[in-house]
Order: sequence, then structure tokens, then C-alpha cells
Amino acid sequence: MLNYNELAANIKQWSLELGFQQIGITDTDLMQYEPHFLAWLQKKFHGDMHYMEAHGSKRYRPQELVPGTLRIISARMDYLPPDTEIPKVLQNPSLGYISRYALGRDYHKLMRKRLNALAAKIASHTGYRVFSDSAPVLEKPLAEKAGLGWIGKHTNLINRQAGSWFFLGEIYTDLPLPIDTPVKNHCGTCKACIDICPTQAIVGPYQLDARRCISYLTIELRGSIPMEFRSMIGNRIYGCDDCQLVCPWNRFAKFTKEDDFHPRHDLTSPELVTLFNWSEEEFLRKTEGSAIRRIGYACWLRNIAVALGNAPKTDAIIHALKEKLFHPHELVREHVEWALMQHQPPEASGIRKCFL
Repeated sequence: MLNYNELAANIKQWSLELGFQQIGITDTDLMQYEPHFLAWLQKKFHGDMHYMEAHGSKRYRPQELVPGTLRIISARMDYLPPDTEIPKVLQNPSLGYISRYALGRDYHKLMRKRLNALAAKIASHTGYRVFSDSAPVLEKPLAEKAGLGWIGKHTNLINRQAGSWFFLGEIYTDLPLPIDTPVKNHCGTCKACIDICPTQAIVGPYQLDARRCISYLTIELRGSIPMEFRSMIGNRIYGCDDCQLVCPWNRFAKFTKEDDFHPRHDLTSPELVTLFNWSEEEFLRKTEGSAIRRIGYACWLRNIAVALGNAPKTDAIIHALKEKLFHPHELVREHVEWALMQHQPPEASGIRKCFL
């Protein structure tokens, strides 16, 4: 007869050998999270992320997503690369800040590969499905139930020994493995993440209005960035890490051991003008294998145009913006015109009048 306690211990050991920092096991009962998630949808806090409301109840009822599921194996992997010069970039408006998770290879691919390798080791005992932000799964609630940490007031998962700079992934299995015990919430009275958010997207403890979040605005949103948020975005051109940077638990964060998560193509502290001058061919080549590529070239230029509008005026910035004033994509033109307007005196009556 199969010893499930022994198998669970083996799974955790195998996970360490495969490069995961921690594994937790939980059951499929997410009823305590269901009302919060449905209320979040009802408030339209998901914005244009329509996939969040798709699939009916499969997202918060794992057995409907994968019939026969008894346990979820939740895994975490550190991603923060060393020497990422975060203060230097955020304090220099001529540079572009890219969320640290996106500096290296797309984590979806690496996580799925490692999870599949782990699942293969236990395949003789089980049926399984592997996920890493790739299916209707409530990853953070599952990880919280599995004891990997607690969901903080910024809605990210926090681990007492490792902070929050890590990715999550899951294996759905039909094995009746022993489950792990959740940990206590240690946010206490701290509200640093709420106070630091540039756009006040954390509208209350454990409540994120994604429509205000810079990560949503620069990554998920495919249309025009609302005027009210453009100046608040600063030089953040792909995502935002402010709520993690200020979290006191991240003093315990560990740097990643994965070479694939290290920065590529000099994106640690890139010059905005240099990035804005990339051709579409350069964009595709330099973001190959990166999560950045999924936003597309037009949104890439949109984001950088906003950052250039927020930067101090220089001849190089004005020249770069003028070069894109007649870009074939309307989305780019709109944000370029806005950026140029930021560098005009109050009495200026219009971009086209001033620059043509």
C-alpha cells in the first residue's frame, strides 16, 4: 500500500532538487475565498481582464476544472535577480523601470517545465495537471492554504522567510496526500503598501482595484491609458513593484539562483529614448522568450511615450517623440501627442500646431 506521508516528503525533496524553494499541499476547498473573489468581480475591479470572469466557477472550485482532483501541490520559486539597481532606476526619470519579474526569461515556460518534471516523478502514482498562471486557478489562495505564506494587504503572497519576490505554480492531483497547515497573517497594522501605491490602487486592505494598478495599465490594458493616471506612472514602463519594495518582509527576500531570471538585453536600467527608438524588429528580437513581448510593440511604445512625457524635457526626448508623431498606430500617436504636450508651456494650444 502506498505510503502518502512518505510520498509527500519525497515530493518536497524532489522539488528542491528541481530548483523550487518550497512546496505545500492543500485540499480543493476554496469556499472561504469565493465570496471575496466574486465581490471583486462585481465591483469591476478586474477591468478589461475578462478572462477573470470566464470559466464560471472553475477558478475557485478546482474539482470542476479538473474532475477527480483531491489535492493541489503549490510551489514557489524566487525570481529577484541580484544587482537590479532598483533605486537608481526609479530615481532617474530618463531611465525606464521594468518590473523585476520580467527582466529575464518568461517565467511561465520555466515554471511549467519544472512542474512537469516534478509531476513526471510522481506520474506512476497519479493523474495530474500542471499550471503556472496559465489556467483559471486562484493561485494565491491555494498557496496560502498550502502554507507557503499569507496574502498581504497588497494582495500578493508574503512568506515570512522569503518576502514576496517569487512565482507560484500548481499541480492538480488525485492523490490523497497529507495537507500542510496554513501560516498566520503577519501584516499586523502595517499599511506601507497601501500608502506607497502611486495610483492608490490598493483601495483598502486586501482590496486591489486593478483598473488603477500600474501593472494592469502597462501590461493588461490594450487601449488608451486613462489621463488621470499618466503622470502617476512616472518612468514605470512595464509593471510596478512599489508595494513589494516597501514591504518590510522583503528584507528577508533571497536572490534567485536561476540564470534564466537574470536580466537580458540591458533592461536593468535602460535609457527611455533608446527603448523608444527600437524598431518593431528590434523589439521582437530583444524580447524573444520574455514576458514583455506579449504586450506587443504598440503598447510598448505607448508606455514609453507616457514615461517620456513625465521625464524632464531634453532635445533628445523631444526629437524621439516627434519621430513617432505620425506613427501608423493611433494608440501610439495619442500618447506621443500627450507626452509632447507635457513639455509645452501652458499657453500652447495643440501639438500639431506647435510641432508641424
